[in-house]
Parts: sequence; structure tokens; C-alpha cells
Amino acid sequence: MKICVCIKQVPATTDVKIDPETNTLIREGIENQINPFDLYALEEAVRTKERRTAEGDPSTVTAISMGPPWAEEALREAISLGADDAILLSDKAFAGADTWCTSYTLAKALQKLNPDLVFCGMQAIDGDTGQVGPGIAAHLNYAQAAYVAKIEFLDNRKLVARRLIEEGYEVVEVALPAVLTVVKEINEPRTPSLRGKMNAKKAQIPVWGPADIGADPEKIGLRGSPTQVIKVMTPPCRSGGAKYEGEPEELAEKLYDVLKCLEVV
Repeated sequence: MKICVCIKQVPATTDVKIDPETNTLIREGIENQINPFDLYALEEAVRTKERRTAEGDPSTVTAISMGPPWAEEALREAISLGADDAILLSDKAFAGADTWCTSYTLAKALQKLNPDLVFCGMQAIDGDTGQVGPGIAAHLNYAQAAYVAKIEFLDNRKLVARRLIEEGYEVVEVALPAVLTVVKEINEPRTPSLRGKMNAKKAQIPVWGPADIGADPEKIGLRGSPTQVIKVMTPPCRSGGAKYEGEPEELAEKLYDVLKCLEVV
């Protein structure tokens, strides 16, 4: 089974700056990390590879990321955590992409690899949209399941997954090939092994540009993004309010009186 996992390198800080001309994040000169939700996707991809291989179906995991040249660090970390190889999508033409263009670009690379199963984190902490995984499935015309908390069955034709919903969970059957976005309840990510670190250090990570994946120049990067940030501003600080001090019993009674006056209770 050929498995791919899409990861993103995100700022490891809340002190981010915005480029005033493009209204996109300035990523140069700040510490980065693998998007935390993507670590669960990577772990599940590696566990799936291990299970399938143990069952007599030799499987591989390829990590893919779209980003600047230094995103290679995230891919090397992915290899240290169990991915067999990695591919970096990096070109100035990719810069400034919204979620639609990002999912299109990743889908074009995946189309070249032709995987049976694609894992993604449920969302990225710098955007919180949760759109890229489903977008990849749409571009590839793959089946999909979002917010997956457990894979209950998997063979070469289909899988059965338990996905979280607001009221609890539901069990779905999905035909392969498929894209899954996973939640953190699905597993506990491992730490890198010494062998994994050695493999990561010596790994050759190819860099693909638009021509390598056959991407339409009109559908990538800031130029091809149908949604763009027009203005970024810091909201004004809230004023007013009230502060109460005292024992818990006193505060509870005071809060009740305030809510009663507001006709909330």
C-alpha cells in the first residue's frame, strides 16, 4: 500500500508579523515546527504502514509539504518519525496560496504519486480552516472522511473509520483511494529513534516546482487564489466590565444577582 501524509511547517510562536504589501505571514527569521495536528496524521500513517506490512502487504509512507526551502527541516523530522521518504513543493510561484490553491498544488503532487491513502491533520494552527484535506480529496476526486478518531478496518479496497461529530461519533465505510483528516484522539505520536534520526540526516529530499507536477500557473500561489486577505488589523482592547473579589460563596451569590438583573436567570 502506498501511503502519503501531508504536513505543514507553522510558526512556533504567537508573535507573528504580517507583510503589509501581501497581507501574508512573514515566516523568515522565526522558529518553526510541524503543525501539531499533522504529527497525529504522520503517526497514523506510519502505524498503518507497519500494520499492512505485518499483514503481508509491504507499504511505504511519503511525507509531502508545500513551503519555503527551510520546510525541508519538517520533512526530515517526518522521516525521523517513520516516513520512508519525503518531497518538498517549493517555488516562489507557490507563495501566498490560499487553502484552495494549497490543496490544488498538493493534489497535483499526489496525483503524480498515485497513493492509496492520504493522511492530513484536521487543521493547521496558523489558519484553523480545516479545508486543505477535504480540498485535496475534491481535486483528486478521492473519497474522504474528516475528523477520524479510529480506523477500525482496512484492506486494499476499503476502510471503516470512526469519526467524531458534535453528538458523539459515527462509523463510515470509505472506498479506496481516500483522504483522511485525523483528530488528536486517534493516537499518541512517537519520539524519533536514533535510526530514524540517522535516516533523516542522510535522506535526499527532492524539490518539485510547478512544472514537475504539471500545475496550471493560473491556479497556484497568490495569483491563483480566489480568496485574499485585503486588510489586517488589531482589534481595539475591550473596556468596561467589573471585577469582584471575595470568597467563592459570596462571588457565586453576587454573580447570580448580576445575571438576575440582566434577566439571564
